[in-house]
Amino acid sequence: MDYVKKFSPKVDEQFSLESKTSLLTNKDYDWTGANTVAVYTVTTADMNDYDRQGVNSASGYISRYGPIQGLDATTQEYTLTKDRSFSFAIDKLDRDETAQVLSAGSALARQQREVVIPEIDTYVLNKMVTGAGTKEAAKALTSENIYDEILEANSVLDDYEVLEANRVLVVTPTTYQLLKRSKDFLMATDPAQEMLIRGIVAMIDGLAVMKVPASRLPAGFGFMVAHPVATVAPVKLSEFKTHEDPPFISGSLVEGRINYDAFVLANKKNAIYYQPIEVSP
Repeated sequence: MDYVKKFSPKVDEQFSLESKTSLLTNKDYDWTGANTVAVYTVTTADMNDYDRQGVNSASGYISRYGPIQGLDATTQEYTLTKDRSFSFAIDKLDRDETAQVLSAGSALARQQREVVIPEIDTYVLNKMVTGAGTKEAAKALTSENIYDEILEANSVLDDYEVLEANRVLVVTPTTYQLLKRSKDFLMATDPAQEMLIRGIVAMIDGLAVMKVPASRLPAGFGFMVAHPVATVAPVKLSEFKTHEDPPFISGSLVEGRINYDAFVLANKKNAIYYQPIEVSP
């Protein structure tokens, strides 16, 4: 413990980023009162040629609209599996003799920024990579081909009729450097400060470019194009509290618990395109 002497009461905070997954996921389903949610997938009917005579001899039905089909409804169940927690104590004398820099409130905020948020982001991004509807073979990405590879990924989502608005391109700092060195890349916008905080650094082909630290992404990550409709990221319980002078502790006890998970919906997985990069042995 480095106790304060004459220097100002400032903590050398580890540089950390806020959550990167809020723009990549949705909360369209409600887990309140339940640990498992069943999501229905309903089939559709075939299109027919309208029979103006009212006789469809091929099908045997006397229907101008064609054969009457039944619709099937199948379900997929999603169960929250991550129930995480932490606990730490701050001694009353340690707090006093470090000029209050060891206060419970600042320590809790630091815990959320540097531990809780990075853990959740890492988990969610890995689930998205694993569940992506399009997963290409690993290839070498260079400043010469990166721009075309991104355009190709965006066109794949076009072919799957994924909504064009709100698509996000996720890149590592290394991939972003390749993109900036590409002769075809032109910074399309100067993002507002609130977007920069969330990691949006540019726009390309209608995609919001999000730069994410490599530590929160799987090894060999090249880039990913995703629409938030594909991934559900529920947080059922997020509880953080401090106790002053609880039994057996002279000082503050800080506790936290968060119940969360992430799921790529089976009928929406094609809204995620993942391109890994070749890693040199």
